[in-house]
Amino acid sequence: MARANNPRALIMSGYGINSEMETAEVLMRAGMASDIVHINDLIAGEKTLSDYRLMVFPGGFSYGDDTGAGNAYANRVRNNLWSDVKEFLAGDNLVLGICNGFQILANLGLVPAFDRDYPREIALMPNRKGVLECRFVTLKPAADNLWTKGISHIYCPVSHGEGNFSCSEETLKRIEREGMVAFRYSRDDLSPAGGEYPYNPNGSVADIAGITSADGKVLGLMPHPERAMEFVNLYDWPVRKERLKREKKPLPTESMNMQLFRNIVDYFGK
Repeated sequence: MARANNPRALIMSGYGINSEMETAEVLMRAGMASDIVHINDLIAGEKTLSDYRLMVFPGGFSYGDDTGAGNAYANRVRNNLWSDVKEFLAGDNLVLGICNGFQILANLGLVPAFDRDYPREIALMPNRKGVLECRFVTLKPAADNLWTKGISHIYCPVSHGEGNFSCSEETLKRIEREGMVAFRYSRDDLSPAGGEYPYNPNGSVADIAGITSADGKVLGLMPHPERAMEFVNLYDWPVRKERLKREKKPLPTESMNMQLFRNIVDYFGK
């Protein structure tokens, strides 16, 4: 597979995806250039997946969630780009899906993808309270991998109606056993959410907020770290600002969430 000299990210767009600009901005700040590409341009051959090293499915509400969150977009990928996606996955590349992107990954079977096989084994079901959740949550890394390196926690918003991570007991045991849970919802003090609302905003089993594929190259994450890349994006930044001023500490310009994207850039710079 041909490779560009400078690793670039392909940010998928079209049909209700709405977080392309934030995703491009956060990657640029982390040090990675990207192209926002409509899925139709990939299908038409105007852009080629093999020119990229990172493929991102951003957040949004593709196809209005009319046939199930992420399902229609996933079918369009499978029916038109599946051989290209599998070739991409076979290379030393990464895939990231955030919110609606995680739903797309789940429908495509790109996570958990045991044994590089791609049946659908997980689902993001309707939130336990049956309403759209739009609030800040705290995430704690649950594994030491390329995505979580150097991260003590993430504090960022969720914005979804179907984020309740669900799977069979057998699948859950294997995900846990193989260390594929990347992030869990937690309380403010980083103790387990224990399924309690609002710390676990949607009822996800085992407080799971994100998982990787079995080979670790694909990450699906329900919350939106790209929507809180700056210190002033944080929900409680005025309180944090006053605390730091009284402690005579400098004010940060970016949030702790940037580390996730810096880890991606570091991976390709290894």
